[in-house]
Amino acid sequence: MLFEAVLEERHVGRAAQRLSLSPSAVSHGLGRLRRLLGDPLFIRTPRGVTPTDRAVQLAEPIAGVLAGARGVLASVAPFDPASSRRRFVVGAPDGVSAVIVPPLLTRLRSTAPHIDLGVRQLLPLEGETNPVRAWRGAFDELEARTLDIAVIPLDDIPVRFHRQAVFEEDFVAAVRMGHPAADRLDLDAYCALPHLVVSATGDPYGFVDVVLAREGRARRIALTAPNFMFALTLVAESDMVCALPRRFAATYGPRFGVVGLEPPLPLGRFRLNATVPLPALADAGLSWMLDQLAEG
Repeated sequence: MLFEAVLEERHVGRAAQRLSLSPSAVSHGLGRLRRLLGDPLFIRTPRGVTPTDRAVQLAEPIAGVLAGARGVLASVAPFDPASSRRRFVVGAPDGVSAVIVPPLLTRLRSTAPHIDLGVRQLLPLEGETNPVRAWRGAFDELEARTLDIAVIPLDDIPVRFHRQAVFEEDFVAAVRMGHPAADRLDLDAYCALPHLVVSATGDPYGFVDVVLAREGRARRIALTAPNFMFALTLVAESDMVCALPRRFAATYGPRFGVVGLEPPLPLGRFRLNATVPLPALADAGLSWMLDQLAEG
């Protein structure tokens, strides 16, 4: 646990606070690990510590051992959310986590005030057309127990995993308030507008292009942005249109002066599923957290 805390915090003081230990105790513990493993493990820097190559190599197997131990303990120990001090790591695309995390934090404050969360951004494998293979990175992390729960837009979940529906989602055409096309967004107007595409790699081709191609249409992609929140700020300051998840746009659009318009043709609908490996269901705490996510 000490190795894990220092690796994640990249700072001895913060790791000590997380473990309820003194910085001196953490330093002594690191010294014992260094002697045991024959490697410095962490190098001091002006901003904290940085892991050595050996520490990075050890991160995954150590995480697996710790996850297994926690799973065994969790399966035999009662789980009381009001007193639990567990930390859960939840992964999701940014447009999803921005919607599910705020209400989850509100519930945790009243029912589980000592539980901590880690939120990770999950992305499909760029260029992979098979949906299951596109999300295999999330499945690998779940099985390695470096991720507790993955919330992904996929129904065809492999049978070795349990899924629990969180909500269904589709897309709107987001534009700034007062946009000239806001009163009439037909297909011609939509295709004529400059488009912003959310793409982590900068690839200027997305699912909207597939939908338009079926109608014999195309669009001009004027800009790509790496995530939905950044895209929202860019739409607010331009005449571009961007396909954004409906709930995300409804939650954050008003803060930026952005409105979500019904697109001139359906852009697809999907269900978000909270996913865990089947053996993890024996963990009462993890099952509880799944239920919290499913509450929306």
